[in-house]
Amino acid sequence: MNAINWSNSSSPLKVLLCTLLLSCATFRSSFAFTTPPSASVRHNSNSIKSSIITASSSLSSASPDTAVNELDWDKVTDEWELDCYSRPVLVDGKKKLWEILLTDSSGNMRIQRVLPSNKVNSREVRRVVEEIIDNSEVKPSTIRFFRGAMFNMVRIEHIRCKILKALSIFVILTMYCLLQINIALSEIDVVARPSRCTFALAQWIEERNRDVYPKMDGYRPTMGGVGGIGGTFLDIRTAVKLPDALRGEKYAFVGLPLAEFLEGGGIDGSNIGVGRLAPVDNTLPADSFVQGVVILTPRAKALASWLAGTEVAGLKADLRKRELVMETDIDNQYLMAKLNDQQRREAAVFEEGKDALGGLHFISVQKDEDDDPAGFWLLREIPSNL
Repeated sequence: MNAINWSNSSSPLKVLLCTLLLSCATFRSSFAFTTPPSASVRHNSNSIKSSIITASSSLSSASPDTAVNELDWDKVTDEWELDCYSRPVLVDGKKKLWEILLTDSSGNMRIQRVLPSNKVNSREVRRVVEEIIDNSEVKPSTIRFFRGAMFNMVRIEHIRCKILKALSIFVILTMYCLLQINIALSEIDVVARPSRCTFALAQWIEERNRDVYPKMDGYRPTMGGVGGIGGTFLDIRTAVKLPDALRGEKYAFVGLPLAEFLEGGGIDGSNIGVGRLAPVDNTLPADSFVQGVVILTPRAKALASWLAGTEVAGLKADLRKRELVMETDIDNQYLMAKLNDQQRREAAVFEEGKDALGGLHFISVQKDEDDDPAGFWLLREIPSNL
């Protein structure tokens, strides 16, 4: 392994990753892992920690729902996230509560609108979104939305009719919401993008499911958790191999302090290449470590650009199948590598770390240990019950 250039020009993220990789026996892969990683990771009852770095930091408070005229527009991004769906509340004991939730990728803008149940259509969605855009100082270039996870089911002809009957209302409702959003956004001058990279939106919906809806008259807990994201219910997807030109030569499981992703930390938009950073939940333990995978390849720029274009949503270690899988777009999966016994143990620690931090994890793509990342993604595995 080449020596690290510890010049003053090294970015904090570069130094962190270099330090971690020096402690790892990075493992090569021609599709399958051939030597086990040895990133030393230990865990206690509170969090999973790296044996190299320790850090702690206080966390900022979460943003409440905001009105357009109360926003700090300097903090709002031009990448927005949209949801239009029914909530676990009956209005007047009869009809479901329908809401439009609109936020930006940083989570600083949060705008909620109630839709009358007889106006849940693309025309009304477009009217509400256009009204919000007209009153906004920051105009969106992209609007992401995640619902539509059930499309694969209705394409599978061999699913039993009995199962289809049980799912029919669920499938129709989900497809209807996706269709209405798609039609509405097609008539607005933005890029409409079905994607699971709606991290700020998912965090907001979770907060409302936990703190808002249960306090409302007409709350029905049994009505919650039917929206879904990705291919999580009756998941029959099969991961496909990454194209040879995009496959990494070396991989390593590593951990970074959560404090590095907070205000004042060393990781921000200036040193992540073409990557993206998901918002961090303020309730997570400040001394936690975020688990991730570093991919080293001479084709780092090509791989990072491809990941950016495919809406990389996360990594998942399937311990039963012994596979490391990359999730992209709305429901695509790519097989990154097979896992041997030692790697499976490392992957189990990776999954434990994700679970401890509500699905938070990262991917870093770089040419070698001395290079800044061509792309760094802080990601979150979003719950399936939104």
